[in-house]
Amino acid sequence: MNSQDRYFASPMERIAPFSFNAEVAEVFDDMVTRSVPLYRENQALTVELLARLLKPQDLVYDLGCSTGSALLQIGTQLKHLDLQLRGLDSSAPMVEKARRKMKAFGLKNAEIDEADITRVELLPAGAVIMNYTLQFLPLEARLPLLKKIHASLRPGGVLILAEKIEMDAPELQHLITDAYYSFKRANGYSELEISQKREALENVLVPLTSKKQSELLTEAGFAPVETLLRWGPFATFLAAKELTL
Repeated sequence: MNSQDRYFASPMERIAPFSFNAEVAEVFDDMVTRSVPLYRENQALTVELLARLLKPQDLVYDLGCSTGSALLQIGTQLKHLDLQLRGLDSSAPMVEKARRKMKAFGLKNAEIDEADITRVELLPAGAVIMNYTLQFLPLEARLPLLKKIHASLRPGGVLILAEKIEMDAPELQHLITDAYYSFKRANGYSELEISQKREALENVLVPLTSKKQSELLTEAGFAPVETLLRWGPFATFLAAKELTL
């Protein structure tokens, strides 16, 4: 059973920059489900698309796999494709929890490794998933990583990228942000939790606008690029390599 997220529930004398430490890993599944609108719907849509796009025995990467939830959904629902699944994450506690999850569900075709995704060599793949990962990387590291992902994909392969985003119209930023905080309140987060997490994420999570994110994917070589899912400040992009259906 997942632990409830109470990480920011008590007043903190000093709020350290957000990190994916052991305490966060322990409550992460609850944290992300209650903090990210359409989180489960995003995973379901990913499985639906990959079921139509992947070939038998394709390699699928999850870069920044956290506790392995996306790979678990893919592996259990697309068993007939006999896929190779590989999750990479720089957080040792996240990797450990993901490995335990794969073992608990008997997912033997999933390999989880601790790695810096900006440095690791990627093998030829049918799909790459990045859920709320690119936003934590330095801005200058994002285009090189996207180019590396594009180069690793076989023709017809896809990147499914979910990110927190800024509004293309800055005058709407406050309105959308306020609606998002209402979403978090409805999921049981207090004003203290919301404010302390916001401070912890400042300058750690740096979002781009939807337009800029699409342009970055195009610059990396992807075509076509499409926004699949959108809820306020969260969006999922499908970026393909030489896709013909």
